[in-house]
Amino acid sequence: MRYSLPRLLTWASTLLLLTSLSGCGYNDFQRLDEQSKSAWSEVLNQYQRRADLIPNIVATVKGEANFEQETLTKVIEARSKATSIQMTPEMVNDPAAMQRFQAAQGEVSSALSRLMVVVEQYPNLKANQGFSDLRVQLEGTENRITVARNRYIQTIQEYNVLQRSFPTNLTAMVFSYPPKANFQVENEAAISAPPTVDFNKQ
Repeated sequence: MRYSLPRLLTWASTLLLLTSLSGCGYNDFQRLDEQSKSAWSEVLNQYQRRADLIPNIVATVKGEANFEQETLTKVIEARSKATSIQMTPEMVNDPAAMQRFQAAQGEVSSALSRLMVVVEQYPNLKANQGFSDLRVQLEGTENRITVARNRYIQTIQEYNVLQRSFPTNLTAMVFSYPPKANFQVENEAAISAPPTVDFNKQ
């Protein structure tokens, strides 16, 4: 069977293009893009798990007489703000959306941290088995959030190194693959600092 020269040249060009794409990281970009979306979905899943625990924690704490209402209000408001931001795996390419989401989740972490410190003032609440179980679930969820975030960070780091390295940066330029946003907590110092509690407050 004989082939015309134009057809042979077309096949050769296609083969050359496919070889160059695989050699310049095209497939790696596809793999890491999917991995980053999957890793981000798991982060969202764990944040949702935490959000689902908060109403039960709030309801249990409300049962304690004279509990500090301002602390509860801040937890409720932080959860409401965080859950109002709809993040999808595709939004990992939107740095502004990522920043808003992270800031909102940081506020939840800060409010919950203060709540747990304030609880120490209430022996009955500390001894409440229901609250104790919820606290264990919350701690487990926070650990899962950390693990999920670390996996996401590692995937994004690998993607961004590929995006900036030669010759794969040329592939990124040709196909318009921008760097992906990573976790940057603006109020990290505030979140990390232990909350101050006035034990004399009535």
